[in-house]
Amino acid sequence: MVRNAYIIFFFLSSFGFAQNLEEDIYVATETFLNKTNNASLKLLCEQESTFKKQVKSKNEQLALVFLQCHKGYYLEQYSQLKEAISTFENALDRFKINELSKLSDFDIIENCLKPLGNLYTKTGDYTNAVNTIKRYIHFAKKSKNLKHQIGGLINLITLYKTLGEHKTVIKLCDDALKLKQLKPTQKEKFLNAKIFSLVILEQFDNAKIANNNPHILSKFNILNNSYLIELQKGNYQEAQIAHNKAKKILHAKNHLSSRYLAKFYLEEVQLNKLLNHLDDAKNSANLALKMLLPNISSIDLLNKNNLYAENTFIDIFDLYATLQEDPKLALNYYDLSFYVSRLLENNWTSQENKISNQTANRIRSEKCIDIIFNAYQNTKNDTLLFTAFKYAELNKSGILKERFIKKTLLHKHPNDSLLLKEANLLKEQEKITNLLINEQLGKSQASIITALSSDLNTISIKLKILKETINKKYPELEDRIFLVDEIQNKLLEENAVLVEYFYGKKNIYQFIINNEGMHLNKINLDASTKKHITDFIHLFDAASIINNDIDKFTTAAFTLYNILELTKTATFKNAIIIPDGILNFIPFEALLTSKTNTTNFSKMPFVVKKQHIVYNTSTAFYLKKEVKNKANNLLGIFPVFENTKNSLTYSINEANAIKEEMHSDLFLKEKATKRAFIKNSSNYSILHLSTHANSGNISTPANIEFYGDTMFLNELYSLNLNTDLVVLSACETGIGKLYKGEGAMSIARGFQYAGAQNVLFSLWQINDLSTSQIMQSFYKNYSDNQSAYISNHQSKLDYLKNEAVSNIKKSPYYWSAFVYYGELTKPTNSSKLIYALIGLFILLIILLLLLKTKRAYGKNTTGIPS
Repeated sequence: MVRNAYIIFFFLSSFGFAQNLEEDIYVATETFLNKTNNASLKLLCEQESTFKKQVKSKNEQLALVFLQCHKGYYLEQYSQLKEAISTFENALDRFKINELSKLSDFDIIENCLKPLGNLYTKTGDYTNAVNTIKRYIHFAKKSKNLKHQIGGLINLITLYKTLGEHKTVIKLCDDALKLKQLKPTQKEKFLNAKIFSLVILEQFDNAKIANNNPHILSKFNILNNSYLIELQKGNYQEAQIAHNKAKKILHAKNHLSSRYLAKFYLEEVQLNKLLNHLDDAKNSANLALKMLLPNISSIDLLNKNNLYAENTFIDIFDLYATLQEDPKLALNYYDLSFYVSRLLENNWTSQENKISNQTANRIRSEKCIDIIFNAYQNTKNDTLLFTAFKYAELNKSGILKERFIKKTLLHKHPNDSLLLKEANLLKEQEKITNLLINEQLGKSQASIITALSSDLNTISIKLKILKETINKKYPELEDRIFLVDEIQNKLLEENAVLVEYFYGKKNIYQFIINNEGMHLNKINLDASTKKHITDFIHLFDAASIINNDIDKFTTAAFTLYNILELTKTATFKNAIIIPDGILNFIPFEALLTSKTNTTNFSKMPFVVKKQHIVYNTSTAFYLKKEVKNKANNLLGIFPVFENTKNSLTYSINEANAIKEEMHSDLFLKEKATKRAFIKNSSNYSILHLSTHANSGNISTPANIEFYGDTMFLNELYSLNLNTDLVVLSACETGIGKLYKGEGAMSIARGFQYAGAQNVLFSLWQINDLSTSQIMQSFYKNYSDNQSAYISNHQSKLDYLKNEAVSNIKKSPYYWSAFVYYGELTKPTNSSKLIYALIGLFILLIILLLLLKTKRAYGKNTTGIPS
């Protein structure tokens, strides 16, 4: 960025006789640039606030953009990253809305888009970073500005390195190195990035060959790359020799950013730790911290309020934690990492971005639980168990929790303009994301994709501004802290036990809570345990697998029951299971409570015969108070797909059963369109979709079929439902790309995000006939008891007892696919019984009236007056 008086003079002279306000803005900027410090920055901020209220003409708007770009640059230098991002975003929005590119050749890419893209990367806002960088690369190509194309490519590669997409990095670097117009410094950046990714992918020979390029790489980079190669190979002594040589060159360099130096010292911490030089590691950690906080000489003097949204802090505190022998100190340092992580997340608006950033938090949570578990073994202090439990809950379905809190708040304040505006922006964000995915799948023109990315950036900016205002107005938006007593009281009321799993890298932690207390079990996640879990899940890949080897199934089902420590929960009538990781794909009801030699499925000791199993995404959702839909009606969607290879013949039987049992409106065949569903879905308390669904793949999100159209996950996110129950009578509605903490990105999750309170869905490709039979039984029971969890449980028992169903078809493949996530609704008196009693009561009244009339007539048969 050019920062001198000549540029300001150029702007003033370019537009002739500028208005006084325009001139005042440029003068204020020049005054600041001549003396940059905290006092001059404060004055500039005050002036900017005044100018914002006064600017009207395009020339004045451009002058303000100029001021904001310079202000943003210096805010970044002072490590005020959040304020810098906000300033650059405001400048970009102002430039776009006022179409200032038509007025001036002001370099918005160099002065705004590039630093903004870098700031997004620094603060972990990767969705906005990708959109911003790709956006200005597109602009640069359009205007044939090679300098900005190459600059954008360097920044994009840096981002992909951060995201761990190293194959993409190598390909982009190879393509870039073929360009003839590259400057030596640019060549070095591309080659250096390529070497880094080769090392991470353990392609050491290729990395060494690439690093042997003294005519491209500086001596420092050659040494630093050698350090990285030896480190990854486990040659720590050789790595230290290379690192120390690189360090000597580094100390002689000037103008290196504090962030770069902090990361360099972090490498030193890691190396010293591996060499068991713990004192040296602590000294290097202090140096790394000092680079980011010059006024802090030691971590012991750190105040949490000194920290800001910078992801390097997280690396520093995580390493500090691993150097501690005192568990309390280690947990304190991890808590500082979580604190910075929350600061970063406050600036994110995209749920995809939030989800992708949860992996590191999950790894940290596991380390905290492990520390507490070991401390508990020594102390048997029960308060430690609930502390461990809070770490397990910390990253459980965080996005869904946030969404539920916002929907609940809007339900309380339906006319709040801020909440309504935010809800509409979030809806629009998901719609545009869905359009963007569709365009990318269709390989549309880059200009269309860039325009959509630009729209997403604009929405993100608006959401951030709104979020700050809403959070101040409604402090209850923070995650509610619940107590173990609260959980136990509800479990006692519902005669239930809660089993929450935390699926880590080394262990599975199991929390068992009942009305008497809490227990924590550690299940070693070795190769054998992993195999038992995955093998059991794969038994349901096809209908024939279980029937071809029933003994294998019974052995696997009982073994896994024991591995998952479920014997400790068997005495409770109701069990709330909160699965995690790939445990999300286990049908717990199909596990066996004891050994068996029988091949008769109806006689096997399935969990479903002993307990009602209800699932949930987190304990916070188990405790949440449902917002009931006052309506008691059902919308059914039945595309049927007749005369196609995907025909659902027995879907009609489902529809007829629902019509007989429930007050419902059913859309069949060509009427079962996506448009009809979107238009009507918010008006019903129950939604039933009998159709096809797909779990998606790497490039395509999960989706569900309507007549003549498909709905992808992000479009489903954009709906606003107020539904008590969603029944997904379709294949794989609970399957999708699995993210640690947030679970599967499935159609079922899409409905939960859209506002469904309770969801019944499938875990694999289900059989059309058996599904129809189970659903008919489900609605017959539901019309009697109005309790989804009891009806789901009973429908499976009815299916196993049904003598018309052959033993082969009683395999758990046919009946255990459907899992219920939601509340334990108490059964009501049978509506049919009520109607029968009312009818009987009316009949009794009629009979009494007839009897009374008959007696009166009998007394007066002579016709003589008395």
